[in-house]
Amino acid sequence: MKVRVETSKRLRQLTELLQSGNTMLIVMQDNPDPDAIASAAALKVLANAVASVQCSIAHGGIVGRAENQAMVKYLDLNLRPVTEMDADRFDLVALVDTQPQTGNNSLPRDIIPDIVIDHHPIRAATMSAPYTDIRSRYGATSTILHEYLAAAKVPVDVPLVTSLLYGIRSDTQDFGREATRADIDAFLALYPAANKRMLGRIQWGRVPDAYFKLLFVALGNAIVYGDCVATSLGVIDNPDIVGEVADLLLRRQDTSWVLCYGFYMDMALFSLRASESNAAAGSAARKIAGRKGSGGGHNAFSAGRIPLLKNTEAERRRLGEVIEARFLKAVGKIQSQAVRLIG
Repeated sequence: MKVRVETSKRLRQLTELLQSGNTMLIVMQDNPDPDAIASAAALKVLANAVASVQCSIAHGGIVGRAENQAMVKYLDLNLRPVTEMDADRFDLVALVDTQPQTGNNSLPRDIIPDIVIDHHPIRAATMSAPYTDIRSRYGATSTILHEYLAAAKVPVDVPLVTSLLYGIRSDTQDFGREATRADIDAFLALYPAANKRMLGRIQWGRVPDAYFKLLFVALGNAIVYGDCVATSLGVIDNPDIVGEVADLLLRRQDTSWVLCYGFYMDMALFSLRASESNAAAGSAARKIAGRKGSGGGHNAFSAGRIPLLKNTEAERRRLGEVIEARFLKAVGKIQSQAVRLIG
């Protein structure tokens, strides 16, 4: 794979910064997805190889989705809750696949990270970080980290190769969602060295009976508004399922938009999916989140959260109605007739 001039230049800058410290805390988004996990693992390997930096990886929420748990196992990662880590005890702090003050990571707002590497649209708070590499045209942060490793000629073991490959596939939906030539090049470079059996076990990780019960709830609650679908999962114990159900419902014939939401601890979590690559889902997520919440993402997929004040059944019901109403307004379907998907 030919190393891009941009990546080589950035690698020199990043290496210089990494050499200024001995320890680094790498923070992922809350409830990290495959792209975030693979990217964090890759940055850890890179930092150790080019500057002998010892890294710890942390996140908020849980690693709940079967594919994510399998990836963590294969990578042999010792992930820690951000709340248990004192960022001040590390020489450097990095954010991967997320950015400062986005609302989707648990890094304290008063901490300015030294490094931010992400493929989402750049946020204002990111500008204050000493080193940033934000490539919003890329389909996955794993692609960026793969380019760094290739430019630095760092040997990469099979689990990390396989995880980076899956991170790219996952975030681009097998190149059907906002993928670029860079993502394809990274995939082609990684594929020959990836373990295909491991890849299959990550993709098709085993799930408990509760997973299917929740799918039953999601389908039973799904409402169709013209070419849009909205569903509530109710109270959930696995936040990853929100995005997974949204992905599933987008496969419905003649569907342009999907909203899926659920209530996890003291938050309402929602995911948006759109069939068109220019649908402005990130903007729609911010409208749904409103002033009290946070949201954002890409044109075809996004997510957000809104805090609950009392977390009562009545408050959850009212907030669910607000989320659906804002969704319909954001996608221009206020007047559409509501029809149950099933029954």
